[in-house]
Amino acid sequence: MRDGRRTIAWVGGMFFMQYMEAEGFRVVRLPLTGPGAFAWEDIVAACGGPPDAVVYADRSLPPPLLGLESYPCLTAFHCIDSHIHAWYPAYAGAFDLCAVSLRDHLPRFAQELSPERIMWLPPFAEDRYRPRPRARKDYDLLFVGTVDPETTPLRHAFLNRLYAAFPGLTVRRGDFAELFPRARVVLNIAERGDLNFRVFEALACGACLLTPRLANGQDELFREGEHFACYTPDDEHDAADQARMLLSDGPHRQRLANAGLAAVDAGHRPAHRAADLARLLRRGFDAALPAARLAAPDTRRCGVLRLIFLHWAENCGDPALAARYLAEAKRLAHAVNGHGAAA
Repeated sequence: MRDGRRTIAWVGGMFFMQYMEAEGFRVVRLPLTGPGAFAWEDIVAACGGPPDAVVYADRSLPPPLLGLESYPCLTAFHCIDSHIHAWYPAYAGAFDLCAVSLRDHLPRFAQELSPERIMWLPPFAEDRYRPRPRARKDYDLLFVGTVDPETTPLRHAFLNRLYAAFPGLTVRRGDFAELFPRARVVLNIAERGDLNFRVFEALACGACLLTPRLANGQDELFREGEHFACYTPDDEHDAADQARMLLSDGPHRQRLANAGLAAVDAGHRPAHRAADLARLLRRGFDAALPAARLAAPDTRRCGVLRLIFLHWAENCGDPALAARYLAEAKRLAHAVNGHGAAA
């Protein structure tokens, strides 16, 4: 602790990192621009001494922390992409705490950590997503994002069908914050049923949003017909009908846009998520979770981690990183077996 503040080593994406300072923490970022790994000594060197907590902010990459189960500080995983990576709950079990973005995935994580060590931390909209009152409305129905038959086949197929049903659809790539305010209606797609960042970002821009009906807590945070309009997932005809309805009623569109923006400003900006994570971390400190973890080493967890690192040693595509992962798997085998057995 320095100057009365606990130090967080923040590994990975920035997200709401800078807002943790207002919650009383000193934050040191260890960025990940691609696959990589940090051992405890790397973290200590970056922080200029042992941190009070290590937070991994999901970058949808192979596991970035070596020796995690033995870190002598609080550890937390801010997990975003559990709809993509099936191994995330098993990895999360090695952390003291886990904040999960997808509401419906909490039961999977509850199999690995006790309920008080997990929290739902939904997506949010960065502060740069704001309405632009003078923006010209260039698009009737706009989707912004990557559309590729190989990398996003479901999205590509749906948009092709939707265009046939609604030729006023426009698809663009670029800065959401620049493009969303230029649309009369912003279209969201959620191929995996995830409550994605696009929902919050479109609303934060003051746009009228048309989004599929989703699970994962969407109806707990917002209300259909009050904050946005919804269509049946993967139903291009329903999406086209809803778009035509919205475009025919300007006052209704504006009411939805205004209410959606107010909801985001009231509870879904970076400062709100930082406050939530800070509360989770403080619970972890109060419960002395690192001391409890170190006092009762979990050999089963070491065995699970060993398999994860063996997998990534074979699949990370980087010989130097693969060697580090293999060494980590061998170390974990020693922890499981109590001797120097090879991985």
